[in-house]
Amino acid sequence: MISRLTPALELAQELIRRRSVTPEDAGCQELIAARLIAAGFRCEPVRCGAVTNLWARRGAVRPLLCFAGHTDVVPTGPLAEWHSDPFVPTVRDGRLYGRGAADMKSSIAAFVVATEMFVRERPAHAGSLAFLLTSDEEGPSVDGTVRIVERLKARGETLDYCIVGEPSSADALGDMVRVGRRGSLSARLTIRGVQGHVAYPEQVKNPIHLLAPALAEIAATTWDKGNEFFPPTSFQVSNINAGTGAENVVPGTAEVLCNFRFSTASTEGSLKERFEGILKQHGLDYAIAWTIGGKPFLSKPGKLTEAVKQSVQAHAGISPQLSTAGGTSDGRFLIDICPEIIELGPINASIHKLNEHIELAAFDKLPRIYLDILRALLP
Repeated sequence: MISRLTPALELAQELIRRRSVTPEDAGCQELIAARLIAAGFRCEPVRCGAVTNLWARRGAVRPLLCFAGHTDVVPTGPLAEWHSDPFVPTVRDGRLYGRGAADMKSSIAAFVVATEMFVRERPAHAGSLAFLLTSDEEGPSVDGTVRIVERLKARGETLDYCIVGEPSSADALGDMVRVGRRGSLSARLTIRGVQGHVAYPEQVKNPIHLLAPALAEIAATTWDKGNEFFPPTSFQVSNINAGTGAENVVPGTAEVLCNFRFSTASTEGSLKERFEGILKQHGLDYAIAWTIGGKPFLSKPGKLTEAVKQSVQAHAGISPQLSTAGGTSDGRFLIDICPEIIELGPINASIHKLNEHIELAAFDKLPRIYLDILRALLP
């Protein structure tokens, strides 16, 4: 039931109305900045190309606790398959529907409301509070959080605690929080053969045939066994492309797109070396382009983790599981300036899907959870 914390629901609705499909912000950060300025924050808008970023800080001493998130959302998909306009926040059946409802405009709204309540309650609180927002999390993530981190590093600003509002929960609010993420390493592999007529196999080198045994070995390889915090590194092929369009022509090349999701038990260098070693053992003529989407990171357990556990237990009645599952997040950039990072937000079952939504009860619980964390860490 929504009670006195209706401001979080109202702000989430205002944010959802803004069509902030990445890299657009559509005025979300301006709206948030106005609320933060009224609460005593100094706000620094940072424009990088088409990306809108915001760094806001209240206070000048440590410890510094930062709320981090993104105002951009993914595209809607087929509008005809939504039950209501994705940019018209709609309440029905105990849920708020709209693009960004779960990922992650409701978390940002809860951040703001919890902060306003905390500042009213403790205007002379210890330490400092900050917000780091970007409109480039759902996009290539090159002009967003990473740029703000670079700016903060250049002037010697570091964070002590960071709460990222990613939708971390699985089945119930607070049942899971992220304390790290796997790394992402992608490859575009081209195998070179000799094109020719299928009727003259002695005159061709079929790159698909040449690739198959090596790919089978790569797929069967155990890259590592993971560790206490991470599952084993996984390898997946996302696309194989070859052919000229004619059924009687052996292609000259075959292209494979693939990806490693890797733990701290492996490194970017070790995976590349072993992968290419298998290609060489099979005598392949190849070219490869690597892209590192993010290195694995693991947050240091400490005061933030304990505060999160106690607050979630108090307001959601759950002891949260600490997890490193899921895709990449901006935590991979923040770890460079912050030893303790937690991702804590609503249920993620509907994110990026049609009819994205969040339970209305979250607008009561989530601000309370964030508020108690602030109380514990900035007394």
